[in-house]
Amino acid sequence: MIDTPKGLRLHIGLFGARNAGKSSLANALTGQQISIVSNVAGTTTDPVEKACELAPVGPVVFIDTAGVDDVGELGAARVRRSLSVLEWVDLALIVLGGDEVGAEAELIRRAKTLGTPVIIVINQCDRRKPDAEMLAAANASGLPVVTTSAATGEGIEDLRAEIVRVLKDGTEPDRLIAGDLAKAGDTIILVTPIDTGAPKGRLILPQVQAIRELLDAHAKVVVVQEDRVAEMLGELKNPPKFIMCDSQVVEAVAAATPESIPLTTFSVQMAYAKCDIETLAEGTAALTRLKDGDRILIAETCSHHPQKDDIGRVKIPRWLRQKTGLDLRIDVAVGKDFPEDLTPYAVVIQCGGCVVTRRHMLMRLRAARAQGVPMTNYGLTICHLQGVIERVLGCHPEALAAYRRARG
Repeated sequence: MIDTPKGLRLHIGLFGARNAGKSSLANALTGQQISIVSNVAGTTTDPVEKACELAPVGPVVFIDTAGVDDVGELGAARVRRSLSVLEWVDLALIVLGGDEVGAEAELIRRAKTLGTPVIIVINQCDRRKPDAEMLAAANASGLPVVTTSAATGEGIEDLRAEIVRVLKDGTEPDRLIAGDLAKAGDTIILVTPIDTGAPKGRLILPQVQAIRELLDAHAKVVVVQEDRVAEMLGELKNPPKFIMCDSQVVEAVAAATPESIPLTTFSVQMAYAKCDIETLAEGTAALTRLKDGDRILIAETCSHHPQKDDIGRVKIPRWLRQKTGLDLRIDVAVGKDFPEDLTPYAVVIQCGGCVVTRRHMLMRLRAARAQGVPMTNYGLTICHLQGVIERVLGCHPEALAAYRRARG
């Protein structure tokens, strides 16, 4: 892995009406032609993403979205997609390009409700200077306002500086999947099985992240496959601070690991780093209340080609049916598409979310909670089915307590 993955980058969305100059502004901010620019309204139809570096913030992703004033059946679908992006970006640039503030006012209201930081950008100042009424409306919002021209470059550096200021002041510190559990000098064993689902010549993203975080913490990292855990424990002079394994082999690793050594999994730690582990642990208890005919949603944020050992689409459904003996109906949602109506489902089983941001995962959790649908993740589900859920939650006592309360 050479580039910082998108799931670890701050996401900045550009929103506004058609022909407000969002695409031109995105091109100016990134210094690249990421979006087609045209005088024809509605040129941008789907969100367009571009990863780049924004000093001194670091790696970010700019997202150019379709106009929120689009019309017609297809236009309404584009608007819904743009509004869905607003729900999970780290910063929203609300771009004004005309003389009136209509749909943009609703965008600002939505962003404030979501707790999303906003910068109002009055664009196209080379064509017309913003009138007093527009400036008054923008300033009355209490949000930062920057005037720009993507065509001439006027105000672009001011906008970059304001983006940096807002991101530095308004974003939470990153949660770490392994680094938050370790300190300098600790020895940690990582267990990474190699099966047909493993990518050729490399490790999966959470494993790479864990190794990097532990190195940053100046810990000592030992990486083995599941059949070498007992051997490795015997070779160490002192027991490891903890063992972190792939959820698929947690049962075997638990059997080889003394109870005195804390045990967790990459996916369980993703529940902590990328979402709300207490709420997901609570949602895991819903698996004990499944009955014949229940529908389950498997939600996979990446769109990889499934293989015969695919964890979300093959293994978890098989294990659920084997362990419960129930006739379960299982649906799969792939990529950033997430059903608006979750009420048909008894539980949502979400992947770890390594390719999306924590804000994106919390958006999904918020949607499920609003509809009264329990949500868990792959790792917690597997640990529950393998009978080791309470052990792996030992690293997170409050999540363990939430699971026990929900299970009763």
